[in-house]
Amino acid sequence: MYSVKEIFYTLQGEGANVGRPAVFCRFSGCNLWSGLEKDRASSICTFCDTDFRGTDGEGGGKFKTGEDLAAAVWEKWPNNREDSACRPLVVCTGGEPLLQLDDAAIKALHNCGFEIAIETNGTKPIPEGIDWSVVSPKGTAEVVVKECDELKLVYPQPEAMPEKFAHIKASHYYLSPMADPHRDSADSLYRDKLTREVIDYCLNYPRWRLNLQTHKIVNIA
Repeated sequence: MYSVKEIFYTLQGEGANVGRPAVFCRFSGCNLWSGLEKDRASSICTFCDTDFRGTDGEGGGKFKTGEDLAAAVWEKWPNNREDSACRPLVVCTGGEPLLQLDDAAIKALHNCGFEIAIETNGTKPIPEGIDWSVVSPKGTAEVVVKECDELKLVYPQPEAMPEKFAHIKASHYYLSPMADPHRDSADSLYRDKLTREVIDYCLNYPRWRLNLQTHKIVNIA
C-alpha cells in the first residue's frame, strides 16, 4: 500500500532538469519531521515548507499495488502521447519517497515508459532502477548515499554545510538559498541576503552552482 499526498503535472522548477515537464508524485510521510508545527523545532529538519501529511492533495490517495500507483501517475501525463521523442518523467518526492518507493512501483512506472527521478534526503539507499537521483541532506541526519546525479543543499545549515559532503560523488552540485517557512516570502531583503551568500560561496568554491526555485519565481505548482 502506497500513501500519496498528491500527484500533479507541471514543470520541474530546479536543478539539472529545470523547465522539463514532469509528473510529480509526492509520497506522504518523512523520517526527519512529522509535518506537524508542534514538532518542527525538535526535528532534524526544521525548515521544510512542504505539506506531505495525509493523502488529501490533488491526485492523492492510497494505492494498493505498484500498478495502481503507476496508472494514477500515467493519467496525469498529457494526452499528446504520440510524441514518442519525449520520454515521460515522473519525479518521486515527499516527504521522503524512499520510505515507500519499492521495486514493484519502480517496475510498474518503467512499464508505463516513465523515466524515474527521486528527490531524497539521502538517509535511505537508492534502489536499483532509479534513473535520476537528487540527494538533499538535512541537518544532522546521516547520509548513506555516496553517489548521485545531483547533490542539492539548502544553504546555510550549520550542521550540513557543503564541505561536509565533499566525499559524495555527483554530476551536479547545487546550493539553494533557504526559504524560511516562518518568514513572509515577500521579504526581499532577507531573500536577497541569503541568495548573495550562496552566490559568494559558489564563486569561492566553483564546484557548486546557484540553484533557484524557478517554479516559485514564475508562480507555478
